[in-house]
Amino acid sequence: MSEIFDKISSEVLFSNPYWKYKLDKYRLPSGSIGDYHFIDSRGSSLIIPELDNHTFVMTNQFRYLNHKFSIEFPGGGLPEGVSFEDNVIKELEEETGYIAHKLELLGEFNPFNGVTNEICKVFLASELTKSKQKLDDTESISIMKVDKNDIFQLIKSNKIWDGMSISAYFLYHLKT
Repeated sequence: MSEIFDKISSEVLFSNPYWKYKLDKYRLPSGSIGDYHFIDSRGSSLIIPELDNHTFVMTNQFRYLNHKFSIEFPGGGLPEGVSFEDNVIKELEEETGYIAHKLELLGEFNPFNGVTNEICKVFLASELTKSKQKLDDTESISIMKVDKNDIFQLIKSNKIWDGMSISAYFLYHLKT
């Protein structure tokens, strides 16, 4: 299948350590010209930290754009020069204060494919030991331990409403 969009130009409108906000101009086979605004991402990592007793370590953090707290699996954007696995180790300790001694890749997905090219890789983290949470100044995160039998009910009741966490748990569920 040939490309429908023929890129004419690409411009970075804004950039930060995790992604670039870009504007591409394109031409369709009909000859019409359009603009495509999108986030050019290096990717992200999401972690499902599982304790020995089938309990998950989750975060409850304030989300500025929705003006409310969100129960989520820990994770974060991929800085330049950092591998997905190194990002998992860093984000897990920063957000939860746990260190994983075993990681397993569960899968990957694009969280919003009309707006970003981001690929989020999901890892199961096990053999956890407690360390110390290392939050950024912009993070307000408390730790929750959630039994795996309660996850679907928390999703169904909209207490877990974060799409990336829901997608990650689906990948976990497929592997178990």
